[in-house]
Amino acid sequence: MTPSSSATTCSARTRPDVRVLFVCSGNICRSPLGEQVLTARLGPDAPAFRVGSAGTIADDGAAMDAAAAAQSARLGGDPSGHGSRYLTAAIVDDTDLVLTAERSHRQAVVSLVPRAARRTFTVKQFARVLDGLEPGDLADVHTAEALVERVARLRGTVLPPADPADDDVDDPYRRSEATHARVADELDAAVSRIADALRAVAAA
Repeated sequence: MTPSSSATTCSARTRPDVRVLFVCSGNICRSPLGEQVLTARLGPDAPAFRVGSAGTIADDGAAMDAAAAAQSARLGGDPSGHGSRYLTAAIVDDTDLVLTAERSHRQAVVSLVPRAARRTFTVKQFARVLDGLEPGDLADVHTAEALVERVARLRGTVLPPADPADDDVDDPYRRSEATHARVADELDAAVSRIADALRAVAAA
């Protein structure tokens, strides 16, 4: 896979229903893990989405970290063929929803493309806002794009974590297997919640 094509393309259509981008630092641990697990969790609805990843300091074409790849496989993802890519404004502009590993990555995305602020969240923040919504808050939301806009509008109404760092996913690079497993499980919990919401609107 070439660096410029580091995305899991789930549809033969030229314009998928929604394009999701995961962002971390090197694009070899957290963001490809998020990409691969989301694709797995979308299940039969995956053809309606294109899911990719990039890194704020990535070297183009690097393979996924072996420990992170093992966690992806454990969770049902497919780490084969991953090639890292450096985050650019063009990549952000071609995305409907940006999910970052940390708040610092969100800041980097918004600094690069200020107009992307409303569609850029940490992955745990997006899941947290979804969990904090009332049952009727999404009753009239029938597309993934509308879901992103609604979460952006309501994110300030949901109680933030006591520690802002709780919205971050730790970097497991060169750390223990236990740390990789913990990070993968945290990502899976958040990504699964997001996948449920995306699947719900895709079926609407």
